[in-house]
Amino acid sequence: MIIVLATANQNKVIELTNLLPQDIELKSLKEIGITTEIPETGSTLRENAFLKASFVKNHLKKQNLNYPVLSDDSGLEVEALGNEPGVNSAIYAGIPKDDQANNQKLLNELKKVTKRQATFKTVICYIDAEVHYFEGHVNGTISYEARGQNGFGYDPLFIPQGYRSTFAELSQEIKNSLSHRAQAIKAFLSYIKSE
Repeated sequence: MIIVLATANQNKVIELTNLLPQDIELKSLKEIGITTEIPETGSTLRENAFLKASFVKNHLKKQNLNYPVLSDDSGLEVEALGNEPGVNSAIYAGIPKDDQANNQKLLNELKKVTKRQATFKTVICYIDAEVHYFEGHVNGTISYEARGQNGFGYDPLFIPQGYRSTFAELSQEIKNSLSHRAQAIKAFLSYIKSE
């Protein structure tokens, strides 16, 4: 089965490839001729996931291609910051997107905060003949400093509940067993198997 993945984020491509079974082949945006940034103007993760998936689906229709499309939008919600950065997680420190700047801004915002509860959320939008949504979330806390070399985004700061290590310190296998994206993908795969 071939699915077009609506992201230009190579880290996300690698993570999703590791989460999906080998009988699902992912096509990149570049492979179908999309080289521009897809606008993410939604006010929720769900809206942004839909905007990206529908943009790609419309592009495919113009090429007379009927591949299903999968997109995700993820965000980190920090309780003490009124659930910021949330939908703006990727551009928290401004444009262009910069993981290190986003992490530094979050640490600065939480400098005097001791209650550092946070939730990582993912919404997947999958469009075949219809539009489907799958969600996942994981609770945790924000570290006082960036730790670890694995992962991307806020992984060096996010400590999942029940662990002392950040996502960036955990192995890919452990992260993939409990992450927000992994949970959303499990729900997606249940749907695929039922079809």
